Amino acid sequence: MNIVKKLMGMFGVKLDSRAKSSSKSVREIAVIGLGVAENAMLSDQALLALQSADLVIGSERQLKTLEKHLAIQPQIETLGEGDQQQVEPQLISLPPRTEIIPKLKELKALIETEKKVVVLGSGDPLYYGIGTWISKHFNDATVRFFPAVSSITQACHSLSIAQQDVHVVSLHGRPLAKLKVALKAQQTLLLLTDKDSLPHHLAAVCKETGFTEAEIIVCERLGYTEQKISRFTVQALLEAEAEESLQEFDALHVSFVICGANKGYLPEFPGIKDADFETGELGSKGMISKREVRLAILSLLQPSKRDVIWDIGAGCGGVSVEMAYWQPKAKIYAIEHNQERFDCLLANKQKFGVVNNLKSTFGRAPEALTGLPTPNKIFIGGSDGELTELLETLWTKLPEDGQIVVSAVMEKTKSQLLSFYTKRSVAEDSQSETLQVAVNKSRTLGGQLAYNPALSVSLFSFIKNTTQK
Repeated sequence: MNIVKKLMGMFGVKLDSRAKSSSKSVREIAVIGLGVAENAMLSDQALLALQSADLVIGSERQLKTLEKHLAIQPQIETLGEGDQQQVEPQLISLPPRTEIIPKLKELKALIETEKKVVVLGSGDPLYYGIGTWISKHFNDATVRFFPAVSSITQACHSLSIAQQDVHVVSLHGRPLAKLKVALKAQQTLLLLTDKDSLPHHLAAVCKETGFTEAEIIVCERLGYTEQKISRFTVQALLEAEAEESLQEFDALHVSFVICGANKGYLPEFPGIKDADFETGELGSKGMISKREVRLAILSLLQPSKRDVIWDIGAGCGGVSVEMAYWQPKAKIYAIEHNQERFDCLLANKQKFGVVNNLKSTFGRAPEALTGLPTPNKIFIGGSDGELTELLETLWTKLPEDGQIVVSAVMEKTKSQLLSFYTKRSVAEDSQSETLQVAVNKSRTLGGQLAYNPALSVSLFSFIKNTTQK
């Protein structure tokens, strides 16, 4: 019995009916993961969705893996014991339309041309796949997902690596610098890559950041008969690039980075060394909150997933970079009006790879704040003499449970903050906290160890709570 007929019996669906749904019917979208193989590995339900579709959308490679499912299926009729006769082929399993997947801005319009649509994806469409985009843009449709074995699972099994021991990072369509946030000592990374993150590109980042002992493993055409796994050292890839003897890799590949030891500047734990920040010719006057103070600021702010945080007077970006590095799911907006400091901020943004979630704005507050997303947390590291007016403006616009943290060194600034602190206490609209951080760092004096006292830094935190009365 034909597989299609079996499925018709199981699910009660008539596949030979191609009548269009009414304009009021709900659109049905099936997102099918094809698995890792030359021929798509489909469940019975995925096959049913495919063969009942009005439109199938996928890449040329994906459509090719479906050839046996999209081809005309001959019908077999049994005439007698051991005798069979092939009759005319039937069109029952051939969807009316197949289309090469366009760019995302055109995909929505293409999907909306039919009522029953299949969109082809990778093994797991909801893991760095097309599925997330479909869910976001078609919340009024009936969307179903049919996952299969992914390239991630196949790669791990090919190397006998437990998937829970691997950190997956997608560099596909994303800046290469993002890799710097993931590189950690003794970490195993599995990277989804594109033409801008080929193995020699990965090696260059490893060398720049001090992971010179890393091993890069390239897995090509996983699940195909010509599957290939190659191992490289960082040095070997860079030498091959210099000698113009790099081997070509199939577009269908993923890469492991076995990180090894961290001998560079990337941090393993909160508290980036002051000396690792770029301050240009400004040197020690580069306007970064020093490490011990920076950690206290982060402790007060507690950057969390989905936070929108403004860093006003960001200087060279010490606080902004540290927040963005350790909380990639927060959006950080750094505002700085001094050109030299702003250039250093941009350099640090690239150096530490926080290119996805740290946005930099050149200008002076409050004018430069126009057009930025409304924050729920604000850090003020510098106000250029405008602190009193700035605090009043920001507090008015701050949402309930929003927070402002301010640092102060000069007595005038501390006095302004104490006035604001008193005002909030009288109004009873804030959970207020203040502390002082004083750090004495060691130096050698006359051949002896001594501690050099630095100016103390006062930190004020105000959390808006108008319902506490």
